[in-house]
Amino acid sequence: MGDFLTMQDIQTAADAVRTHSDVQPRVGMILGSGLGPLAESVSDPQYVTYDQIPGWPVSTVEGHVGRLVLGELEDQPVIVMQGRTHYYEGYDMPRLGLPVRVMQNLGIEILIVTNAAGAVNPDFEPGDLMLLTDHLNFIGMAGNNPLRGPNLDELGPRFPDMSKVYDRDLQALARMVSDEAKLAIQQGVYVCLAGPCFETPADLRFLRTAGVDAVGMSTVPEAIIGRHGGSRVMAVSGISNKANLDGETETTHEEVLEAGKVLVPKLTTLLRGVLRKLS
Repeated sequence: MGDFLTMQDIQTAADAVRTHSDVQPRVGMILGSGLGPLAESVSDPQYVTYDQIPGWPVSTVEGHVGRLVLGELEDQPVIVMQGRTHYYEGYDMPRLGLPVRVMQNLGIEILIVTNAAGAVNPDFEPGDLMLLTDHLNFIGMAGNNPLRGPNLDELGPRFPDMSKVYDRDLQALARMVSDEAKLAIQQGVYVCLAGPCFETPADLRFLRTAGVDAVGMSTVPEAIIGRHGGSRVMAVSGISNKANLDGETETTHEEVLEAGKVLVPKLTTLLRGVLRKLS
């Protein structure tokens, strides 16, 4: 049997967060590799480290601080995950869904997910932002769906619709903000692979043929859990490296973290703008 979540697991973890913070968040945010500094924008922050929350998967990857930040951003009560865990770190996929389940238990209506991603679309450049319009769920297709196991009927249906994972109204708000801020933003399809290897040129050519624009190792499980539990979901990739379709360049995690320094100001402008418009 896998490490399936129960309602008690979720409630116990949510209660632990409540003992450290009295914020009742409307918006949950998950920050990817190198994007954690965005959490420094939260006003009147209250911190909960992941090891203070029973059952919470703890990140082992550089660039992921490993704590919750609760407070206000643009007058919106928020809960921000400063760092996340990934399937390649050894957790069962349902366990990776616990953070989103807890945020939903705490009352979020909107889930905003960010990631650092590699370009597959050859027109994308490092430093670009890409708004997700859809995703390709490779890990889930292969059987490791975060909803695998007994369905929690109190939270959502056994067979949730995924035709509109990423909320169209939130996408429209993001495009409006990017126009007003003169912030160029790409949009496209993201694929989640298991990792931790970066992709071969053959992988990338295959994904490009399938219609993929950016590739990473996260986001899709969280988005699926978000939709299953009734949250509106928006996701943004920070493009950290160019498509290596010809095999002539080497991709490193250091390159991903370095790209974050360029991406954080852009992402901050975009997300703060979206939160302002939600007000």
